[in-house]
Amino acid sequence: MTSPLDVPVVVVGAGPVGLVTALLLARHGVPSTVLEAAERRDPSGSKAICFQRDVLDVLDRVGCAEPMIARGVTWTTGRTYHRGEELFAVTFPDPGRSAVPPWINVSQAEVEGWLRALADAEPLVDVRYGRTVGGLRQDGRGVEVAASGGAAVRGSHVVGADGGHSVIRRLLGIGFPGRSFDDRFLICDIRADLPFPSERRFYFDPAWNPGRQVLVHQCPDGTWRIDWQVPADHDFAAERASGALDARIRRIAGDVPYEIVWASVYRFSERCADAFGSGRAFLAGDAAHLYAPFGARGLNSGVQDAENLAWKLAYVRRGWAPAELLASYDAERRAAAEENLRVTTATMEFLVPQTPAQRDRRLAALELARTHPDPRTIIDSGRLAEPYWYLDSPLTTPSGPVEGFPREAGAVRPPVPGVICPDGPCVVSGAPTRLRRLFGTRFVVLTARRHADRPVTGVPHEVHALDDIDAEGVLRTALRAGDDTVHVVRPDGHLAAVLPSFDPDALAAALRRACGRT
Repeated sequence: MTSPLDVPVVVVGAGPVGLVTALLLARHGVPSTVLEAAERRDPSGSKAICFQRDVLDVLDRVGCAEPMIARGVTWTTGRTYHRGEELFAVTFPDPGRSAVPPWINVSQAEVEGWLRALADAEPLVDVRYGRTVGGLRQDGRGVEVAASGGAAVRGSHVVGADGGHSVIRRLLGIGFPGRSFDDRFLICDIRADLPFPSERRFYFDPAWNPGRQVLVHQCPDGTWRIDWQVPADHDFAAERASGALDARIRRIAGDVPYEIVWASVYRFSERCADAFGSGRAFLAGDAAHLYAPFGARGLNSGVQDAENLAWKLAYVRRGWAPAELLASYDAERRAAAEENLRVTTATMEFLVPQTPAQRDRRLAALELARTHPDPRTIIDSGRLAEPYWYLDSPLTTPSGPVEGFPREAGAVRPPVPGVICPDGPCVVSGAPTRLRRLFGTRFVVLTARRHADRPVTGVPHEVHALDDIDAEGVLRTALRAGDDTVHVVRPDGHLAAVLPSFDPDALAAALRRACGRT
């Protein structure tokens, strides 16, 4: 007889978000069947290139962060210029002294290759290409997904990670409101020896793209991502044929030899699904939200969708949590999407003003920035991706008022319930490691000191005393731990509770709440 644990989760879409979902489920012992419409994913082009530290921790849990970091270009600084003059530079805080860099640049196509290899080697992941989904039925026992090339696939749940034109979203009848911007952007990845450092460099109104902006990033193998804002009527083929594209590149590259590795012209959309789930079906990544890429919030946010959903599906599947836990996926990740949408929409309105008033504000801000004491507060060249804070989640045990919580993009978040737990060096069972390597499958309870008592729950967890593992005191400082505080960390690394003292009953209640057992 087939065990319920043998029934797969059906994942639609074998892009990075779909594959990360499947690999995370496998880490929990949950099988998946991944249906991909294409006979083969297109490996051309770098597409997304910027991967943020907290997302690299997720990818570390599936097994590909180390080659990504070794291959990628690390950067720690972003600079913003106006007409050749530097307005400001930002660096990225790390309260816990993580061993993972704040940002790396590496091609999405390469990352997909690593993920495919991991999926191919994982017995619990079954990827099927050339399977176009045409129907979805669900009932109290599971889902049935009709796809070309074979019989319908049965599963316990379905995850739609099938992109901005998601079939799963359409079959569920979920709206996808938002808007698209008329202005176009031209990306060229060129291989050349350019004199720029490995930083994010954003230029407003440079001499080589007057009246508009340019973004420059370094990638592996001497490749540079150059992103120009171009007019709405830009004709790439005509520009290339006439030699104007070469002239455009030469204004940045000078006389050095170069090779165009990949080029694309596109418009941006800002959209968010009306719901991220319906019954046993869920949306993740671009199927759930689309953002303008200035800030790298698209793929980074999609990977965080995958991790948030995977541990919850696994806990429900294994009987460690009630089905009601899955409702928190929509509550948490749609709130994150709406925050990302707010931030990226504000960025686009600054980069591409839509009204005379917006254009006037942008011009005034750029002129004022030359003498402003903190130009970062008035210039928006893309607020970079960061993990969301689940302060209001039904899974979070509040520890006090949050009226003063810093919600502005890029602010340093205090380690309160809902915020992602900081990283730092530690020693577990005599072996040096780092804190975030303890996360992923179980809850982690960090007590300030050793206690003989243990909470009685059905929630998988492990307990570590900072007295035992925090030899350097880095974690205690980053967590702002007291003499007897307790920090409860979810499998996805977010703090579920911060308790002022060790109380087994209060700790058990926080663990149960974090699993949806209200």
